[in-house]
Amino acid sequence: MNLLDRTRSVLDRARQLYRGTGHEPRLAEMGERLDEPLRVAIAGRVKAGKSTLLNALVADRLAPTDAGECTRIVTWYQDGHTYQVTAHPRGEQPRQLRFHRDAGAIEVDLNGLAPEKVTSLTVTWPSQALRTATLIDTPGIGSLSDQVAGRAFELLAPEDEETPADAVLYLLRHLHRNDLDFLRAFHDTEVSQPNPVNAIGILSRADEIGVGRLDSVASARRIATRMAADPNVRRVVQTVVPVAGLLAETAATLTESEVAQLRKVAELPVREAESLLLSADRFVQQMPELGLTSIEREALLARFGMYGVRLVISMMRHKVATTATELAAELTDRSGISDLREVLSSLFFERRDVLKSRSALLALDRLTRTEPRSGSEAVAAEVEEIIASAHPFRELQVLSAIRAGWVTGKPDVVAELERLIGGAGAATPLRLGLPADADDPTVAAAAGDALARWQRRAENPLTGHELAIAARVAIRSCEGMLAALQERR
Repeated sequence: MNLLDRTRSVLDRARQLYRGTGHEPRLAEMGERLDEPLRVAIAGRVKAGKSTLLNALVADRLAPTDAGECTRIVTWYQDGHTYQVTAHPRGEQPRQLRFHRDAGAIEVDLNGLAPEKVTSLTVTWPSQALRTATLIDTPGIGSLSDQVAGRAFELLAPEDEETPADAVLYLLRHLHRNDLDFLRAFHDTEVSQPNPVNAIGILSRADEIGVGRLDSVASARRIATRMAADPNVRRVVQTVVPVAGLLAETAATLTESEVAQLRKVAELPVREAESLLLSADRFVQQMPELGLTSIEREALLARFGMYGVRLVISMMRHKVATTATELAAELTDRSGISDLREVLSSLFFERRDVLKSRSALLALDRLTRTEPRSGSEAVAAEVEEIIASAHPFRELQVLSAIRAGWVTGKPDVVAELERLIGGAGAATPLRLGLPADADDPTVAAAAGDALARWQRRAENPLTGHELAIAARVAIRSCEGMLAALQERR
């Protein structure tokens, strides 16, 4: 019986135990959640680019990016067969709302509902991207309104119940103390609590780091690498990925008319074009003879940013890309969104069953402790036994201990340990430091070498106690990889 089946089994026992109580619907929802897409929350400070990143991941302009009243409400974006928006007012039944959409984001009519009275909105939208993950857009931390700012904490770090999110993308622009405080609240060293394995840091608005220069994203990558190596950051997120969300969003929705407008700038003499692109003000106000109105130029800046405009002009001039299709592919590649999707696949989606089981077991653990009844001790014991015996959870425990600095040793040894237990991703080649397309004999040889190496470390009397315990988990991971290869043969 695999981890997900064991989790379903203990959930069924709990449903029988709490049948007829107010907890029965909640337990039923937990069981349904195991078969749903992974729930990924997007959080960060005000103006960090959360909604823009969500649009980039969906490859569609769904979430409003201006400071409207709906951006103050937690909004769930999920796949479905129909287009609808549902409000969940506090203490009332859910109700459907009218909405409209022209060329931009969804505009929702709250129909007289005060935003502070609405706990959440659910946007159902047929989308291939949303079949893999339900995305949760949260209000900005650091908002001028304490009530609005507190909604992200209520969702992701509640005091009295489990978080409804399986994982979180946290957007950073600078390493602010409030960011670390929030992530520490979301993080816990116990395996049944959220920990770094289900949090990814996003260095957002990467195109603005170099004031829109053509090397801005390259600078952002270097900064993200340094941040990811910071011990304070490593304790709360798995890694840090730089993303130019606006560029990615625009790439997904680029039009030929926008390309035609920018082509007028690319066809200018080099000196004139460079003078026009010195600043946003110059781009909007100078050279009226260009044939672009100030409104059109402002719209281009809103869609591309100064970095994006300069990049497109450069690519057109050097014939790197000229059509909307070619430019969209180049912008997508340079925005970092493809790298983020690969990280999401490796760190979140390949661990889907583990993350979802952890969420359910966390909820059961809390329920049996806070609302005990006859027989709940047996359910609690089964939950504890699953957490203690399931190898994926033991890997998470060790990973969390490494990130917290409890497991120490030579840097290269600890780095290999972290990789072996899935710190860089769950795929076998990644764990062994091999290319993704490595053949089975190469993988088997590497796994066998790693197994022997970690067996020696575990048995060495000079190995520290914590590292020796972690080594036994690494041994089991190696054995699991070899067993999987044998089954495939």
